[in-house]
Amino acid sequence: MGVALRRLVAGLASIVLAVEAAVLVLVHMVLGRTTHNQSMSIAGMDPDVMSTATYAMGAGIGAFLLLCAVFLAVAAVRDRAPGTFARVVLVTAAVTHGVLGALAVGLVGWGAFAVLMAILCLLVLTLTLYAAQGAPKGADGASPGGAPGGQDVRDAPPPPYGELKPTNP
Repeated sequence: MGVALRRLVAGLASIVLAVEAAVLVLVHMVLGRTTHNQSMSIAGMDPDVMSTATYAMGAGIGAFLLLCAVFLAVAAVRDRAPGTFARVVLVTAAVTHGVLGALAVGLVGWGAFAVLMAILCLLVLTLTLYAAQGAPKGADGASPGGAPGGQDVRDAPPPPYGELKPTNP
């Protein structure tokens, strides 16, 4: 059940992020084209620069979300936790969705907030499901922070009160 759930959530998050990337690129294309056609200017800025910047932002956001989708798809296919760089990118995407969701309530409405929070939930659920998968054992049978023999020293009970010794002289 756990493997199937992890793969399902990671695959679903990958699909949702790919669709979000396509939608945001399309929105930026429309905004850039509208800015170019209307010769809109804000505070005297060049309309060509504004439309080019809008296209570039759309491409950047789309590429970032597609990168996240690829990392999630790889995690779903291999059923392995994303690597360190992939986790950093996915956490960045999750934080970005949280901030944009908070802004979307006032600027766009509750519908946009709900969509952004659903995507945030998929990202966080994927990261936590793969984190709960457990750390691999080392070559000597020890866990990464543990003692030989496989027992993790962090899980050991504390010594009785009378046996506590100071660690610093």
